Amino acid sequence: MLHLRVVCPPERTADVRDVLTGEPGAAHLVVQRGVAVQPAGDLVEAVVARECADDVLARLADLGVDHDGGITLEELDTVLSDRADAAEEAAPGDGTDAVVWDELINRTGTESRLSATFLAFLTIACLLGAIGAVTDSPVTVVGAMVLGPEFGPIAATAVGLVLRRGDLLRRGGLALAAGFPFAMLVTAGATLLFDLFGWLSASSLAHLPQTDFIYEVGPFSLVVAVLAGAAGMLSLTSARSSALVGVFISVVTVPAAGFASAAAVEGRWYEAGMSALQLGVNLAGMTVAAALVLLLARRRTRRRGADRGLPDG
Repeated sequence: MLHLRVVCPPERTADVRDVLTGEPGAAHLVVQRGVAVQPAGDLVEAVVARECADDVLARLADLGVDHDGGITLEELDTVLSDRADAAEEAAPGDGTDAVVWDELINRTGTESRLSATFLAFLTIACLLGAIGAVTDSPVTVVGAMVLGPEFGPIAATAVGLVLRRGDLLRRGGLALAAGFPFAMLVTAGATLLFDLFGWLSASSLAHLPQTDFIYEVGPFSLVVAVLAGAAGMLSLTSARSSALVGVFISVVTVPAAGFASAAAVEGRWYEAGMSALQLGVNLAGMTVAAALVLLLARRRTRRRGADRGLPDG
């Protein structure tokens, strides 16, 4: 269940209340008159089944509440209520399959910003990936995979493609296009320092039996990327974020970027080129798969809306 909180002008309160009372998947409706200060107005609260939240948000947006008031939505971990249980039963579909599109847009938009924090995480992950590769340490490589923040921009790009949101496309594309070169340049600089200290040489990259999968590109590289992209988007749309950890561990985007930098500095051009190819294959495969999952979810949402007599949106 989700907690819905609406701040609205007094003249819109009755309409907001009608939307929620007419929704079988809503319960615990509370209206508090005149308690909102900025913006001034009334407060309307309810618990809403996840599977009907998208329709409720769309109807509230049609009232203009998002412009002259405000709408917030948050996940509820525990709800002990017969009324809430009945509302969840009355809501069509399954909550784990429901996509709250506004939530998805907001989440992917936030996680795809090209910020100092994003660059720091990506750079540290690339450094760890390079160190793990050149020291032939799979554990360090896996740590780099988990730390990498690249799925946020990938998800934003997929959402932008499916929903035709140019802002998400630009944001996700910029984060990937600027983030990886920056992290790879820093990794290349670090590799030069490792050389200077005598910690690394070209010969040390000649035999890496535990981590050579980073630059060995084959058909399964694309298969894994596609499966990871699909699983990642499913975890986002179904609010099962814990599954994202498995996605991060399954693909070698960050280790490939880090190792490509280190190998190029050491003159291992074949390994550097194949690592860069591995990075490209994984990014492309994950983006396409994520977009396809969203297309299927979009079609399912429209079909459910048509069954309920709602306008296509």
